[in-house]
Amino acid sequence: MTLASFVAKNALRNRRRALLTILSVAISCALLVTLLTLQRELTTPPESEASSLRIIARNKVSLMQPLPYKQLTQIERIPGVKQVSPFTYFGGKFRDEEATGWAQFAVDPARFRQLIIEGRITDGSYEDFIRDRNSCLLGRDTLDRYQLKVGDKLKFTGTFYPVDFEVRIAAVYQGTVDDRNCFFHHKLLDELMGGWGMAGTWYLCADSPAVVNDVINRVDATFANTSAEVRTETERAFQLSFVSMFGNVKLLTGAISLVVVFTLILVSASTMSMAIRERFRELAVLKALGFQRRELAGFILAESFALSTLGGALGIGGAWAFWNQMDVLTFGHLTLQKLTKGFMPYFEVTPRIMATGAIVAAVLGIVAAIMPMITMSRTSVVEGLKTLD
Repeated sequence: MTLASFVAKNALRNRRRALLTILSVAISCALLVTLLTLQRELTTPPESEASSLRIIARNKVSLMQPLPYKQLTQIERIPGVKQVSPFTYFGGKFRDEEATGWAQFAVDPARFRQLIIEGRITDGSYEDFIRDRNSCLLGRDTLDRYQLKVGDKLKFTGTFYPVDFEVRIAAVYQGTVDDRNCFFHHKLLDELMGGWGMAGTWYLCADSPAVVNDVINRVDATFANTSAEVRTETERAFQLSFVSMFGNVKLLTGAISLVVVFTLILVSASTMSMAIRERFRELAVLKALGFQRRELAGFILAESFALSTLGGALGIGGAWAFWNQMDVLTFGHLTLQKLTKGFMPYFEVTPRIMATGAIVAAVLGIVAAIMPMITMSRTSVVEGLKTLD
């Protein structure tokens, strides 16, 4: 019998207990990986290289307060501004859906083209989108999800705005961090609102990363002490401002993760202590045969480490397979997109998160074996032989 087979035989002596231990570690590691992924998705919004040049200006009072359209000409004269477009969130409902998880934005098509540098047109024509005021630019993910095609009509029912409209799909884009949204003409929204003359926010593109901070300061200064002061920030900062509405997400998910790990340590340590206590007589016999304490401690550590790492591998691999490989956007009725109202379309388990889960599982195997090893080392051969099976 080899040392590996000896450790495996002891670990699987009570197969029910071993299976429950492995499953406990697997479920806990899967939960830990899910929590870490949730924290990453909430605190680190996806971004592209081009996003470092993009800036968003909104009303300083509230995001719900619109800005006068006449600000456009003032912003485009600011040094360092390459392009600017109105960017108004419509937030309508598509078809008869109770809640549509993808956004619709009113933009200036000609100006907006220079703002989505990373996006490429895969179907239709962007020029057609520019020419036809009753058309739209739609993301590939939404097109595929609803099995639409170029030329189909999309009907939206207003929620924030008291207007409904129908637009034709003129072009399809792909390659951005979020290929779900719909962009339509801001002039169409302005006409439907009876010559509204307002915009929700301004979407800017700077000439280079070096002038971004200067552009932000200049835009804020331009409208300071006016009836419509603005708050200007980078695209990433704007995204993170939504996350701040949830409070301290890192603290919350971190605290829950610590509770999960601590509970898992208690369960694993208790299981290992029970398994070793049942084998005190066998360990005493091994001591009497000449095995050193460090060798017996190695057997215990190997057994604990094997159970923990096996459970960790199952849990981490299962979480990765579920979140990364399964199309959760169309999984049954409780889709991730519906549960989060479209706020979290992606849930990527990264290699770094998987490595963190693996380290936790490995440390767990070591920590769970400490007390059984100490107890075994302090127990003499005579005391061990007196122990009942």
